[in-house]
Amino acid sequence: MSIVLKDVTYTYMPKTPFERTALHNINLEINSGEFVAIIGHTGSGKSTLVQHLNGLLKPTTGTVTVDEINLHAKKSDAKIARRKVGMVFQYPEHQLFEETIYEDIAFGPRNLGLSEEEVDSRIRRAMNFVGLDFETYAKRSPFHLSGGQMRRVAIAGVIALEPQYLILDEPSAGLDPRGRDEIFGEIIQLYKSSGITVILVSHNMEDVAKMATRLIVMNGGKVLMDGSPQEVFKNPEKLKAAGVDVPPVTALLGKLKDRGLAVDNNVLSVEEAVTTIITALGDKNA
Repeated sequence: MSIVLKDVTYTYMPKTPFERTALHNINLEINSGEFVAIIGHTGSGKSTLVQHLNGLLKPTTGTVTVDEINLHAKKSDAKIARRKVGMVFQYPEHQLFEETIYEDIAFGPRNLGLSEEEVDSRIRRAMNFVGLDFETYAKRSPFHLSGGQMRRVAIAGVIALEPQYLILDEPSAGLDPRGRDEIFGEIIQLYKSSGITVILVSHNMEDVAKMATRLIVMNGGKVLMDGSPQEVFKNPEKLKAAGVDVPPVTALLGKLKDRGLAVDNNVLSVEEAVTTIITALGDKNA
């Protein structure tokens, strides 16, 4: 089970003076159960890439398949395949439109043709997952909530579709640190509890280092690097040339190692960094 991009190229406004190729011959496979982060500077092709994964954009050349079904084949199977991929856009609260939170989350499941009983059950599960009490919030207007709460409603609307693949395009954009931590905590919980495949677009290297099992670095519409966070962050100069910073922890450990302290600069969390620094200092003073 996987999403496969084969020889995918995408050109905006072809055969016009504004023609621009945003993706160049992309070949990727995203496997079931992965937590993939797609990183890169603004204009690197990240958002264009993820919009191909659920059929929002059709490749100019090449194919995109979900579980071996071509997303743009003229078959009912293609429609079913597209439904396996849920997408939360950047600033998803801008897409809220119903009068109540209940009705907004219900919109997607109802379009799947589910019974009202099943729709209600999915709404309750989705609201519980994003930390919105059903009795307190179900009948409220989504437009009378805080920015973080509106973001949760938008995410719940996608979660209620129960996709097998979840795409999140900068889900923490515009949130304060507490709101960001809460959103990412819920995403990690969903990933660990359900086995869903998560594909995250983010500029925050600290966040992706903590969560992702695989990083894809985009630059100039091409895949520059593809590997585990430890493998990718071993190449800070290559990343900087692509407009991407390493996490602060990685940068700190790299500087300490350059100054002769025998730290393990492959660790990515603050807790592991503290341990390796203490260990290195102890060995140095022994």
